[in-house]
Amino acid sequence: MSKASAVLLLSTTAVFAEPVTIAAMGDSLTQGYGLQAEQGFVPQLQAWLTGQGAEVAVINAGVSGDTTAGGLSRAAWTLTPDVDAMIVALGGNDMLRGIDPAASKANLAGILDAAAAQDVDVLLVGMQAPGNFGPDYKEAFDGMYPELSQTYETLLAPSFLEGLGSVDPSEVQKLMQADGIHPNSEGVARIVESLGPHVLSLIEQVKGS
Repeated sequence: MSKASAVLLLSTTAVFAEPVTIAAMGDSLTQGYGLQAEQGFVPQLQAWLTGQGAEVAVINAGVSGDTTAGGLSRAAWTLTPDVDAMIVALGGNDMLRGIDPAASKANLAGILDAAAAQDVDVLLVGMQAPGNFGPDYKEAFDGMYPELSQTYETLLAPSFLEGLGSVDPSEVQKLMQADGIHPNSEGVARIVESLGPHVLSLIEQVKGS
């Protein structure tokens, strides 16, 4: 092998060895509210992905209390040149505040537009509204995630809390913090086990693009 060929091989190997950088944009569920740093969603997801052999760096872009409007306002500076992909898990606080799903959908679309402009692959994570908001609200809120995913051709995880959905209802409280809203470290582990395969698909999509 010539010296030039060796240099080219080494530089190419270095490029492919670089980890995929994923920004996890979300609210308190992503940020790790009420948990020790290593127990939060992003550190547990990082550990799970590494355990699966993925070369990835997950950035915590979660802000407690954030809405889709807040996510849109910081999308541009979150999408730095080193970000290859983004997890978007927003909407829960919009629902709690009774914000019109049409406004939430427009904000999410703006985030997806920003990602597309930077050629960043996205995993959109859905949320579900409770029935007490009425059937029309629930239909509009729940439906905006698959609709946006189809329009923007993103990957889609049906629900951030899907990992808790398979748990016996009588056992769910044991996976939650005292406020009954945020998962504890074990609850986060269940969530990561459910969302992890979707994130692996996101990594593979980045590598294939």
